[in-house]
Amino acid sequence: MLIFVPKETHPGEPRVPTIPASVKKLVARGAEVCVEAGLGETCDHTDADYESAGASVTTDRAGTLAKADMVLRLRKPPIEEIAALKKGCIHVSFLDPFNEDALVDEFVKCGVTAISMEMIPRTTLAQKMDALSSQANLAGYVAVILGADRLNKVLPMMMTPAGTIAPSRVFIIGVGVAGLQAIATAKRLGARVEAFDTRPVVEEQVQSLGAKFVKVDLGETGQTKDGYAKELTEEQQAKQREAMAKVCAQSDLVITTAQLFGRKAPVIVTREMVESMKPGSILVDLAVETGGNVEGSKVDEEVDVQGVTILGLGNLPGRAAANASQMYSANLGSLVEHFWDDEAKAFTLNFEDEIIQGCVVTHEGELYNEMIKKARAS
Repeated sequence: MLIFVPKETHPGEPRVPTIPASVKKLVARGAEVCVEAGLGETCDHTDADYESAGASVTTDRAGTLAKADMVLRLRKPPIEEIAALKKGCIHVSFLDPFNEDALVDEFVKCGVTAISMEMIPRTTLAQKMDALSSQANLAGYVAVILGADRLNKVLPMMMTPAGTIAPSRVFIIGVGVAGLQAIATAKRLGARVEAFDTRPVVEEQVQSLGAKFVKVDLGETGQTKDGYAKELTEEQQAKQREAMAKVCAQSDLVITTAQLFGRKAPVIVTREMVESMKPGSILVDLAVETGGNVEGSKVDEEVDVQGVTILGLGNLPGRAAANASQMYSANLGSLVEHFWDDEAKAFTLNFEDEIIQGCVVTHEGELYNEMIKKARAS
């Protein structure tokens, strides 16, 4: 089975889908792995490193795409390259399948089996394949580092001969994987940290990291079976904003991480809330690429609102590209190895398995995934 890993084509993407360590494991299982020349250069992996791991290196991108049995990427593919894949090829990457109808339809038209890394179920068994969580973890870390760098004050309390410097106040909105890492990072840097989430169940996790959980009585809330927060009613959102406005006004650094799976991110911090914050304060919007949690945030831009800076920088995991690539490569490798048949030396699609049921989007010229079918029908 020929597995091809092409270079990423998205402008400014420094992450790579597979590193030599993962290639070595796949080759040991009997896979024939081919990588495009220059694949790992943004993360300091040379072509010779991949060859030492057992891969072949090619400069013929189009030709290798046409004969590959499996293609592994990080970003969704350019739509024109889908037609270049042979019928029955298995394509694996992030796909954003709820918002990329044309891309999904092209996979169907070309008879390609598309596996979406976003759709890996959040189960104990699939944890090692959960690329969304691994990348969100790094995003939470990077958000704090970026915010700390832009603040005009230090995060920790300092006792100096010139007097005591009070710790900066950091407010994390959304306590998923990214939020928890942001809390942990801000605490390690010595900040006074508060956090809020619509799911009361995360209060204990927040406190275990040494932060204060901001309680707001929103009535009945909850989370989906995959651990995502459920969408709030308009009345609940109004109560939430009122409570958060008070905390934002006294915070030096606010980080928002709230996202709804497959849908536009909710606006949590309004323009009025931003204007109530102290000049010099920093807002980091981790959800800017899916619509934004902060009113007025813009992708890959810094917006100044009366002295308050909104950082809407995209692809935060890419700012720690070496580690992000290491983690994504491990996620991807775990998926392939989990369904690898050593005797046949091939990736097997076991449609009785809940992981395959969850992550396969298209198969044999049809839209396969039930969740996406329902989303299209609604």
